[in-house]
Amino acid sequence: MRFDATDRERPDFPLNRPCWRDAKIIVSGRNFGGGSSREAAVYALYDYGIRCVIAPSFGDIFSQNATKNGLLAAVLSEAEVSALVSALTREPTLTVTVDLVSQSIACGDLQCRFTIDPARRTRLLNGWDDFDVTCSHRMQIAEFKAAYQGARPWVTPS
Repeated sequence: MRFDATDRERPDFPLNRPCWRDAKIIVSGRNFGGGSSREAAVYALYDYGIRCVIAPSFGDIFSQNATKNGLLAAVLSEAEVSALVSALTREPTLTVTVDLVSQSIACGDLQCRFTIDPARRTRLLNGWDDFDVTCSHRMQIAEFKAAYQGARPWVTPS
């Protein structure tokens, strides 16, 4: 969609506009990533430099893949997304600031709080993958293992 049949940039495509060429954030409509069940959908965005997508809703699989690959899927209401799009359309050079710690988005006079699953937020804040999440429970795993082996000494060879 960025290029025409002769591989020339389409000037009306948003990411081809000079003010948005280096964008790190996409503001979108509902069900962003719906039907994008492959991680490549997230990789393509991430490799382009996108670090956050703001939308009223996301495809479930896309949202899971986004978190696992370091891309924030920030949920705002339809009205808030509409207000954000209007502000950016009126003044394309406005800066959008996304703060994962406070779960807030600022753009000009617009201030919004976004929602994100607490486990996904923790993953993103810590830069954790699935292995890191498991390791974060190291103490509980060790306690369980000791209790399990104590109650069933015949299970583990000595």
